[in-house]
Amino acid sequence: MPKIKTRRAAAKRFTVTGSGEFKRNKAFKSHILEKKSPKRKRNLRKAALITAADHGRVKRMLPYA
Repeated sequence: MPKIKTRRAAAKRFTVTGSGEFKRNKAFKSHILEKKSPKRKRNLRKAALITAADHGRVKRMLPYA
């Protein structure tokens, strides 16, 4: 069997935790920040885990993760 290629875009966006879950960064933090509250911007800094519904899709994009 040939090797499976990793989707490079996904590899740059997700990291695998020790328990096998995928960590992601939150969106809406790049521009139009003036109207967003400091609390909201602070919470956007924190990483989050992907939902169970997306787990299979991300796993397929990162076969060696």
